[in-house]
Amino acid sequence: MTIRVLLADDEALLRMAFTTVLDAQPDMETVGSAADGDEAVRLARRLRPDVVLMDVRMPGTDGIEATRRVSRVSPESRVLILTTFDLDEYAFAGLRAGAAGFLLKNVRPEVLLSAIRDVAAGDAVVSPRITRRLLETFSPHIPSGCSDRQQQRLRLLSTRERQVLVQVARGLSNAEVAATLCLAEATVKSHLGRILHKLDLRDRVQAVVFAYDTRIVHPD
Repeated sequence: MTIRVLLADDEALLRMAFTTVLDAQPDMETVGSAADGDEAVRLARRLRPDVVLMDVRMPGTDGIEATRRVSRVSPESRVLILTTFDLDEYAFAGLRAGAAGFLLKNVRPEVLLSAIRDVAAGDAVVSPRITRRLLETFSPHIPSGCSDRQQQRLRLLSTRERQVLVQVARGLSNAEVAATLCLAEATVKSHLGRILHKLDLRDRVQAVVFAYDTRIVHPD
């Protein structure tokens, strides 16, 4: 299966570089290129790409709002936020807007390609520990309290599923959660799958954001 990728970045040279790298792969194809957020949303609606590489800073509609709109108009498209060290707060906002993860813009080509493949396969590309550090850093921006809908969704979880969610939100991998809770790793994966289904979440990143939003866990 060919992974269809849409690029959204206001730097033409960067779009050209990404296109060269992606189109050299036997399993990838660049199907569109956008110079701003509005164009990215229009192309995503028309082209229905598998993955959207979305820059944060673009003229007009920025990458965060564009991510939110792409998630609505083309829900099957997975958005990968591109950011820099000094823009991590936008990466957090992007995750909450529906992005599947984020990468630094100066990432090595092999890491970028691996991330695109992971995202296309339905995985998040933000490691648990990186997710935790990001959320801890910007936790003051997380609204306090838990909405009625979130409370209703939380009540769907069993005690064990809630325990697994807490450990995942604390930055543990599946293997580490298994060791902590004295479970088989396959059992942890099954619990996590049920958690995502019950909470109507797409991936591990959204589960971590949900846990912090609802204050199941608190930053150290």
